[in-house]
Amino acid sequence: MTAILELTKVQKNFGKFQALKDVTFQLEQGEVLGFIGPNGAGKSTTIRILLGMLKKSDGQATIFGQDVWKEDTAIHQHLAYVPGDVYLWPNLTGGEIIDLLLRLNGQTRTQKTEELITAFQLDPKKKARTYSKGNRQKVALIAALSQTAELYIFDEPTSGLDPLNEKTFQAEVLKLKQAGKSILLSSHILSEVEKMCDQIAIIREGVIIERGKLAELRHLTRLEIEVTTQETLVDLQTVAGVHQLNFQDPAQHQAQLFVDREQLGPVMKLLAAKQIQSITTKAPTLEDLFLRYYEGADPHAK
Repeated sequence: MTAILELTKVQKNFGKFQALKDVTFQLEQGEVLGFIGPNGAGKSTTIRILLGMLKKSDGQATIFGQDVWKEDTAIHQHLAYVPGDVYLWPNLTGGEIIDLLLRLNGQTRTQKTEELITAFQLDPKKKARTYSKGNRQKVALIAALSQTAELYIFDEPTSGLDPLNEKTFQAEVLKLKQAGKSILLSSHILSEVEKMCDQIAIIREGVIIERGKLAELRHLTRLEIEVTTQETLVDLQTVAGVHQLNFQDPAQHQAQLFVDREQLGPVMKLLAAKQIQSITTKAPTLEDLFLRYYEGADPHAK
């Protein structure tokens, strides 16, 4: 596959403060990459470097194989971007601003634009100064999604949107993916990332602490099990790969536990020997993985 976007050991210093430390990841053609981390982790700084708005202190950053600082004008002709905080011309209507944003990229309003206005339930005749944060966000999203681009960069794009409009955005991103477009989605809403993304990059205090295909990273999280057996489960306390064991009854026949995937076979064999009466399992989520990193735990540690 072709790398549409690539960062290699990118650093950014603001005086003595190092905001980004050797940030490295890439986005392949036709994929959606979830760039996740809490506010202040370095997501927006990274995106501003990619857009040519900030100059990196060190490292390499390219889009379409071109340097993001030196070739930003050429890159922007094939790129659509939506920030997390949208500021509009207050005396223009939403519709006028959409048309202006499209013209700035050499494009015009199409039937797709009209469909998006309807889908996002935007009143395009109102002045921008009357819009709520959510409506300002809709204007930027409609303009970006109306464009024919090769790369779409969304930085906290659903900030201020209600759940219905969030679903509309997610559906539009999946359409772009099906059309072979590439999307970088910066978000702290993990459910949003999980529904749409092929791969993720987790940033913490300016450092990428994990990256890769979402399916491949699931092995780093533990499977949650709730079980009831005929015999006592007390000896689970000494079994390798068992974590956060919590007994639900005084006789210790009911328990909730987390199991490392590589130890699942031996643990299930032990539970079966205890004569299982009921058992439920819960697959790991992206939130499980994310919280393990942000709670300061080593994801490989026991």
